[in-house]
Amino acid sequence: MSASVFQSLGLTRTEDASEVRSEERRPSPAGGWSQNSFAREQIQGLVRKVFFANAMRPVRQVVFSAIEPETDVRSICRRVGDALALETPGTVAVMGGCPRLLKNAETQPEVEERLRPGTIPPLRRISTRVNGNLWLVPALGRIGNAATTASLHSYLGELRREFEYSIVEGPAAGESTEATALAQFADGIILVLSAHHTRRVTACRVKDALEVAQARVLGTVLCDRVFPIPEGIYRRL
Repeated sequence: MSASVFQSLGLTRTEDASEVRSEERRPSPAGGWSQNSFAREQIQGLVRKVFFANAMRPVRQVVFSAIEPETDVRSICRRVGDALALETPGTVAVMGGCPRLLKNAETQPEVEERLRPGTIPPLRRISTRVNGNLWLVPALGRIGNAATTASLHSYLGELRREFEYSIVEGPAAGESTEATALAQFADGIILVLSAHHTRRVTACRVKDALEVAQARVLGTVLCDRVFPIPEGIYRRL
């Protein structure tokens, strides 16, 4: 039985992002089993491991990036943002989507001039407040600015100043350098792997490239899981 990206979420250990394996929790006999509750438990576990497990090296800003561009990262970012907002009274921002970086060096000075400190509008003014401490923040390209590495770093810096925690939807790490540029500035990156499409050798190659660039790989998320046993049988376990 195929499940959606929310319902099929599986997490790897944050200390080892090279292995594509999930940490499944045994279902409670009293409460039964469901894909939705399984997904919530997995996301909650991810949030606690990434943001609260290491007091000596705190994590406040994380980039989520898929290996393949067709993998749905936005949905995962939103669910992680929802879970994080429930775990902390601090403000949480979820930034959706990053534009492609400009490659034309002649246009970069003009763009960087527009993104000097103080030229980015207050992000809360252009963001959507979902609830008390959760905000949805538009990507840089959606406020009328093209993107360079410097402008993306400025934007992430503004996220840090205005929100205690931020979750960034990055482009596919297997096909672009933008994810690396974001991860180098953020506190780390989490790779999203597809159970149907991601090859282990590809995931390892991307992880190694990020580490060579001195980006902190916090872990991996496995999506597109398949549950071969019908949900009704799981409920009886």
